[in-house]
Amino acid sequence: MSDWSQERMVELGRRHAQLEADRELEPLMDTLAPGAVYEFHPMGLTMHGSAMVRRYYEQLLGQFMTWVQGYDLLGEWANEGSVVQEYDIRVQVDGDPIETHRVVGILAHAPGTELLGGERVYGGERIVRLMVGELYDELEALR
Repeated sequence: MSDWSQERMVELGRRHAQLEADRELEPLMDTLAPGAVYEFHPMGLTMHGSAMVRRYYEQLLGQFMTWVQGYDLLGEWANEGSVVQEYDIRVQVDGDPIETHRVVGILAHAPGTELLGGERVYGGERIVRLMVGELYDELEALR
């Protein structure tokens, strides 16, 4: 879109992140282009398509977010094609001690739309497994 800008990308990325924090599934899904692609690094895994991404967010909002004890946005960087957000996320699973995990998410713009085309998530295997839940075994290797 000719009027797409860095400012609009930042607004979209922040809205998406807030909808995750608020556990608002339908409005969150409305920020994503059909066929969104998610990658998980350094594991080199991916998922794509609206059905799989919906299942991911059902897990993330329905289970993972119940374990989140808090988070800190450490930094945010943007251009017109993406927003990078770096977080420390504190989780407590089933009464275990609180764990802090560093996660970097790169939200990418879907060209020709006002939506996100997906995300690249960088974090340790433990936090990714908690975020993705049982879908982890269905993720595909990046090619």
